[in-house]
Amino acid sequence: MGQNLPLLAAVTATFFLAGLVKGVTGMGLPTVAMGILGALVLPVTAAGLLLMPSFVTNVWQLVAGPRLGLLVVRLWPMMVTIVVGTVAGSELLTGGNTETTTTALGIALVVYAAYTMLARPLSVPGRLERVVSLPVGLITGLVTGGTGIFVIPAVPYLQSLGLDRDDLVQALGLSFTISTVALAIGLALNGGIHSSGWLASILLVVPALAGMAVGKMIRTRISPLVFRRLFLLFLLVLGLELALRPLF
Repeated sequence: MGQNLPLLAAVTATFFLAGLVKGVTGMGLPTVAMGILGALVLPVTAAGLLLMPSFVTNVWQLVAGPRLGLLVVRLWPMMVTIVVGTVAGSELLTGGNTETTTTALGIALVVYAAYTMLARPLSVPGRLERVVSLPVGLITGLVTGGTGIFVIPAVPYLQSLGLDRDDLVQALGLSFTISTVALAIGLALNGGIHSSGWLASILLVVPALAGMAVGKMIRTRISPLVFRRLFLLFLLVLGLELALRPLF
């Protein structure tokens, strides 16, 4: 038992930090959790642990918005393909090839951090939205299933739709919630999570919510832009370490 205490403390601290990031920026809990835990445990184990904290915090974000029904009607094709892609991609996480999944996780973090820091904002015309949403959802699902990271390319795509701030936050909550449920289904179908994993995931909701509460308190006392840049730089370095680890 004592030998597991340092790992338990590290996992608890990880979800507190991930919740804090989400409290400040409105997103980032699965990304931070997978990035840090991917350096501590197997990616499939990390994905199992983040399920309940991600689900609870994203449902909270989802139901707090003003126009859930309209967003579901608008975004349902993307949500369907997220589920399909995630369930299919989860075979990579559960396949036992740790080097491949760790490298894929690192690459996903690097791509997301670099794109967010360097790329110019996109704008998708309304007439193309329904067509573009299908491959975006499928690719997001494949990345989610293979790495546990929900943000690529869903976040840049949703940001390109011209939604106001409240609708964007709610749309992100919808995408992340669907991704979490789909990942849970994929892991369950492929034997990637067991009863002890569910219990641990449920218990980790507490530090995640505590971190969110602290993040919301400090959000008004720091520069969100500076915090976001530091957060992305941290993800970039972490992603490079994970991606390059199998080479050393």
